[in-house]
Amino acid sequence: MYTVYLACAALAVALMHILVLGGGVAESLLLWLLVIPVGLGGLWAFMGHYFAADKVAGYIGWPPGNPFQQEVAFANLALGISGLLCFFIRGDFWLATILFVTIFLVGAFSVHVRDIRASGNMNPGNAGPVFFADLLLPISLWALYLIS
Repeated sequence: MYTVYLACAALAVALMHILVLGGGVAESLLLWLLVIPVGLGGLWAFMGHYFAADKVAGYIGWPPGNPFQQEVAFANLALGISGLLCFFIRGDFWLATILFVTIFLVGAFSVHVRDIRASGNMNPGNAGPVFFADLLLPISLWALYLIS
């Protein structure tokens, strides 16, 4: 559910950026989607997969104690740092970050789909808001990048 809250926060901050600072609509939305859901969301996911791995595994419907969660944690850490750096670094760095986000999240989406088909895993962490965000965030980032 945190993905929904982070997306709403990004939209609110982007709206303030547009209204107060006069930023362009597509560029402001893109910036704050990169910084908040990608950046802060990546750090949040890192903390969950690393420091509360068994709890997160249960939420997703995966068995606890799987060391792959630490690998996912570090991928999320890299994603989060890349997203936060988009506040300071522009241009091609945004493109690289969007590519990273797309590969990681569409890959995660495909894993969720296979898990749902193979085992019927409809746990909220596998088939809930994260499932949809894994596709909607990359699509939104690409659309805004191409417009801006």
